[in-house]
Amino acid sequence: MTGVAGSVVVLGDALLDVDLVGSASRLAPDAAVPVLDDVRETARPGGAALAASLLARDGVDVVLVAALGDDAASSRLREVLPAGVQVIALPLEGELPRKVRVRASSQSLARLDYGGGSVGSVGSDARTEADVARVLAHASAVLVSDYGRGVAARLRGLLATFANRLPVVWDPHPRGAQPVDGVRAVTPNATEAAEFACRIRGSSAEQALRRAADDAQLLVRAWRAGSVCVTMGAAGALLSFGDDSPLIVPAPVVRCVDPCGAGDRFAGTFTLALARGDLPSEAARAAVAAASAFVETGVERIFEATLPLPTGNDVFVRVAALRARGATVVATGGCFDLLHAGHIETLRAARALGDYLVVCLNSDASVGRLKGTGRPLVPATDRVRVLEALECVDAVVVFDEDTPSAVLAKLQPQIWAKGGDYGGRTLPEASVLAEWGGQAVILPYLQGRSTSALVDAAIQNAL
Repeated sequence: MTGVAGSVVVLGDALLDVDLVGSASRLAPDAAVPVLDDVRETARPGGAALAASLLARDGVDVVLVAALGDDAASSRLREVLPAGVQVIALPLEGELPRKVRVRASSQSLARLDYGGGSVGSVGSDARTEADVARVLAHASAVLVSDYGRGVAARLRGLLATFANRLPVVWDPHPRGAQPVDGVRAVTPNATEAAEFACRIRGSSAEQALRRAADDAQLLVRAWRAGSVCVTMGAAGALLSFGDDSPLIVPAPVVRCVDPCGAGDRFAGTFTLALARGDLPSEAARAAVAAASAFVETGVERIFEATLPLPTGNDVFVRVAALRARGATVVATGGCFDLLHAGHIETLRAARALGDYLVVCLNSDASVGRLKGTGRPLVPATDRVRVLEALECVDAVVVFDEDTPSAVLAKLQPQIWAKGGDYGGRTLPEASVLAEWGGQAVILPYLQGRSTSALVDAAIQNAL
């Protein structure tokens, strides 16, 4: 359940994104350029269409208002849009913009842009404008995804009418229209915010965070917006209401090869949170978390499969689906009784090895047999909840045996990561991993951190 009463309208410039993905292991003999083998082509929504598609994947009823024509790129975009996206098509003059990215695995090597189409005359089509007004009247929130192709500028009058009636989030582009007065939030990235601010006050050479805070404060007032939320990549986001003390939302540390689409994910999640009735500060936190998870997964991997991953609590079904899509599943295990810094270090390192981390957790009976009387200190139900709350943990499986061999045989992860000082010894799980070609690895041990030490210290302090 999304908690949203009505639909979310995404209004702006749709694009078609095409990936040409291959493997690169050698250079061409006639030039120092990589040779891509086994190239495959995939198409996915881009621009406003990407923002709408991601919201639809979240279970939201979405209406996309964008310019589409009869050209091949427009037709392909209609094909790859999720079924949950309703489209109100404005007339398009020219071909739909198409961005072709050439990638080696997940690393972009080049981008080729085609098609310079923009929105045609809407004023002559009274029925289309009436359709847009009708969906706006019943919307829970509006996201203006402006890529400078004219849709936001063309429908500016309608947007100004509704900006004071419902939450409107404006994701701007330097070539696009200025936000209408009264929008709930504007979400430029740091570079865009600096460019917009320079147009108002001239250039500035301040420290990055101070610059972002000053830019946001100025833009809140200049645009008469409720807030401006500046996205700053790995530094998170800065939310300003026009005063001197902005809110900083830090981002978790994630692996990011290509941030393509992160801004659309951020703006869409921010809009959805406002549609639910969340405060802008809550919306910013949710948007940073969603965008961080998005870039770690990668837009290519998110859209490479036609079917969604299985939902529900069956971790084994989900892991099998992930492996079938080429994702790297990592497993680690232990008692995790009284979670401490050493545990966190191991879990973060394990998650960095792949795309999905499953923690194999000893049951209460198993911990008692391994650790002796009085253990565990924390029951399995609570240990599961604590582990699942960590950003680096994707799933937890409880096993009752003394070793995780049986649960590993069912999960079949590509990597089994174990923390501790094994001094060159072979991990006991290595033999079962060999059955499907899995690899056992040892992660660095954080010296001096253990549950037993914590227990002993607590006892000494109590005496």
